[in-house]
Amino acid sequence: MSTTAVKPPVWKMVKEAVEALGSPTTNVMVRDWILKKYPGTNKSTIGCQTTICTVNQDSRIHYPENKKPRKCDSQYDFLYRPSSGQLETYDPARHGLWELVEDENGRLKVQKSTDESKPVTADEKGFAAEAHLRDFLAGNLDLIENGLELFTDDNGNAGVEYVIAIGRIDILAIDSDGNFLVVELKVGKGPDDVCGQIMRYVSWVKRHLAKGKKVRGIIIAKSISDKIRFALADLENIEAHEYNMNISLKAVPHIDTAT
Repeated sequence: MSTTAVKPPVWKMVKEAVEALGSPTTNVMVRDWILKKYPGTNKSTIGCQTTICTVNQDSRIHYPENKKPRKCDSQYDFLYRPSSGQLETYDPARHGLWELVEDENGRLKVQKSTDESKPVTADEKGFAAEAHLRDFLAGNLDLIENGLELFTDDNGNAGVEYVIAIGRIDILAIDSDGNFLVVELKVGKGPDDVCGQIMRYVSWVKRHLAKGKKVRGIIIAKSISDKIRFALADLENIEAHEYNMNISLKAVPHIDTAT
């Protein structure tokens, strides 16, 4: 694989800028910081990516990263706009929980959650959201398969929540043989339609990215139903895994204050 250094995705540049500048900051300061560190970055793209990642920005719904109803707890939800042109790091404890929801006419909108005290259900124990499971596995790919690396395209876009023409792939990786692996995640019981979803993604990657390389798929969920198992029975290039959370505790001895 190529070792040529590439710029990070622009949304990561925005996050890096806010962390470097400190919170609060401004859109202009973020833009100027990025242009200084990453010369040639498109100003319009910086603005768009800033909008995408701002939880209370109404216009964020017009971008692919925010086209589906969800809680604002993904990698694209790290900014909050206290006023026009101002930015600060999103803190749910201070700013409340935000979400993308459909109104009575089926149109997507941004709103502050009205159900902030919703208890965690049995299916959600271990990981509160798919974003948490995704980010954990993306940082620990060997738990899925030894030798995996995140795919990075020619524009520097990493294979986490990787946007394609027909949706978003949770994790797109390259195995030790240089072949592609499409990973689809569900925190609870995998829905039956996940099979069709991952088949579409595998087919798209095969036709648009693989360039002759093999493409496989893995469904990872807390529970895999028999319906999913039957659906995958004759598909040699797609498999399903169940995940388990295991936590162990070790007692820490008291400090001997006499020495």
